[in-house]
Amino acid sequence: MTDKMINITIDGEPLQVPAGTTVLKAAEKLGINIPRLCYHPNLSIEGACRVCVTQVKGFNHFLTACSQEVWEGMDIQTNSPEIRQARRDIVELLLDNHPKDCQTCERDGNCELQKQAYRLGVRERHFEGQRKRYPVEDSGKSVVRNPEKCILCGRCVRVCAEVQGVNNLSQHGRGFHTVVGPANLVNMDDSVCIQCGQCVAVCPTAAFLEQDHTERVWEALALPRDVKHVVVHTAPAIRATMGEMFGLPMGTPVTGKLVTALRRLGFDAVFDTNFGADLTIIEEATEFLSRMEKGENLPLLTSCSPGWVNFLEKFYPELIPHTSTCKSPMQMMSTLLKTYYAEKKGLDPKDIYVVAIMPCVAKKFEAGRSEHTMADGIPYTDAVLTTRELGWMIKSYGIDFEALPDGEFDRPLGVSSGAADIFGATGGVMEAALRTAAVKLTGEELGPLDFVEVRGVTGLKEASLKINGVEINIAVSNGLTNAKHILDAATAGGKKYHLIEIMACPGGCIMGGGQPYPPLDWDPMDPEIARTRAKALYDIDSHKQLRRSHENPAIEHLYAEFLGQPNGEKAHELLHTHYNARMPRGIR
Repeated sequence: MTDKMINITIDGEPLQVPAGTTVLKAAEKLGINIPRLCYHPNLSIEGACRVCVTQVKGFNHFLTACSQEVWEGMDIQTNSPEIRQARRDIVELLLDNHPKDCQTCERDGNCELQKQAYRLGVRERHFEGQRKRYPVEDSGKSVVRNPEKCILCGRCVRVCAEVQGVNNLSQHGRGFHTVVGPANLVNMDDSVCIQCGQCVAVCPTAAFLEQDHTERVWEALALPRDVKHVVVHTAPAIRATMGEMFGLPMGTPVTGKLVTALRRLGFDAVFDTNFGADLTIIEEATEFLSRMEKGENLPLLTSCSPGWVNFLEKFYPELIPHTSTCKSPMQMMSTLLKTYYAEKKGLDPKDIYVVAIMPCVAKKFEAGRSEHTMADGIPYTDAVLTTRELGWMIKSYGIDFEALPDGEFDRPLGVSSGAADIFGATGGVMEAALRTAAVKLTGEELGPLDFVEVRGVTGLKEASLKINGVEINIAVSNGLTNAKHILDAATAGGKKYHLIEIMACPGGCIMGGGQPYPPLDWDPMDPEIARTRAKALYDIDSHKQLRRSHENPAIEHLYAEFLGQPNGEKAHELLHTHYNARMPRGIR
C-alpha cells in the first residue's frame, strides 16, 4: 500500500482507495461482500476458485476480485445476471464433484462451500457425471485427509508453507486428477507433517479433520465402574473457548460449566490440566536456573507444544540438547493419574482410563508416542478429545450447557494458580516461568507478577529483563515460520538468548487446530479471535488468589508426599522425557 489514492467506480458508486487495494477489499468499503472460497486474508493470494469473479469495463472476460488490484478510473461491476450465473456455475461444478453427505459431514452448518451454494441459490445439481474418487487417508494418529472433499482452494498448502514453514502439502497430478497431499502422497504420519492441525483450521470444507476419539471415550464411559475408572482433565485454553460451541460470546470463561458437563457425561473424576501446568513450571524453572548457573545448553527451549516438538525433531534435531526435558502439562497430569492418583485410590493403573481435553490436534500424536507409555506399554493418556469433539459429545448427550450450574474440579489435582491459566496464550508459558524464576533469583515473594513484554498475539516478541542484576534475554514465537527466525538467529551465533518459548499454532493454544470453528463470517486466523480468547485467560489469572505456580499448596504437598525434590530422581523418572531426531519414513 502507498499514500497514493485511486479513484474507481463500483456498481455505479464512486470510491477512493489507496493504491494497491484489491477489488475485493475496495468493494467491502461499500458494504459489498463478494463471495470467495480460496481467499484467506492471512495467506498469499491464490486466485484458484474463481468464485469472486467481477466484470471490469473494457474487458471481455471476468477478473478475480481477490487478486486484481485497482487502477485509476477502473469501472467495476460486482453484480449482474452474467456474474451471478458465472458464480453459480462455478459453485455447481464444485458441488457436482463433491460427496453428497452434507447431513453427516462434520462441517455441516459450518462449511464455506455449503454457505456459498446457499447464498448463490444453488438448489440442484446440473452437472451429474463422473466424480473424483479417493479413499480417506485416516491411518495417522492426528490428521485425517479426505481428498474427495477437497475443492483445491490451496489454503492448506499455503498455511503449511507460509505460517508453519513445514511445506508438507502440495498439489499432485493435473486437471480432473489433481489431489492435495504430502510428497509422493504418503500417509500423513510418514511425511514431514508436524500434526499441528492448522490445515484443519483453514480448510473451507472437511478435506482435513482430526482423528476422532469420541467413540472410544463413549465406549469407556459405558463400561461398568468396577471394570474401568474413567477420569478426565482439561487444558487451560478450553475454558476460554468451549462456550463458543454453544453460542456464547467469544472469550466467555466457562470453567465451572465445563466441569459440570463432564460430570454429567459420566466421568468418575474431573481434574484440571492446569495442575500439570503448575508442575511443569516448577520443573522447567528449576531446569532453567540450573542451566543458567552452569552456563550450558542455553537457550532453554520450552517443550509444551507437541507440534513444536515434532518440528524440532524433524527440522532442528541439533537443538534437541537445548530443549527442556519436561513433559507437557497433559503428559505430566496423565502420568500422575496413573501413578500418584492410582496409589491414593488403591487402583491398578490398568483399570484407570485417562481422557485429556485439548485444544490441540497434535496432542493425539503425543499421547501415542512410545515415550509416553508405562513399562507394560499402556499409554498414560488413553484418549484425547479436541474442544470440538467434546462440544459434540455434550450436545449429543442432550446437555443444555448454558443452563449448567458451576462445578469444581476434584482435589488435589484440580488446584491451580493463575500462572497455569495463561499457558493457553502465546507468551503464557514464558510469563509463568518468569514469575517463579524471578522469586528463585531474588529470594523475594513480592517480585513482579505481570510480564507484559511477552503478551500479545504478535508472531515474534523479544525482551531483555534484569532480575536481581541478572540479565535474561527472552524470545517468544507462535507459528513455526516465526520460530525459524529465532532458531536460525540462535544457531548462527547472533543474539544470545537464555529462554525461548515456542508454540506451533499462531496465537498459541487458544488458536489450536482443535478449537471451535469460528462463525462463517469470521476469518479462522483473525488475530482478534486470539486476543479475545487470550483476554479471558488473563482475566481468570488476574482474579485468582494464587498467581505463581510454586505457591500452589497442592503442588508443595505432591513434592513432599510423592515426588521429592524438583528435578530429583523420581521427578525425572515420571515428569521428564527425551526427544529423537526423526526422518519421515516417506522421504528416506
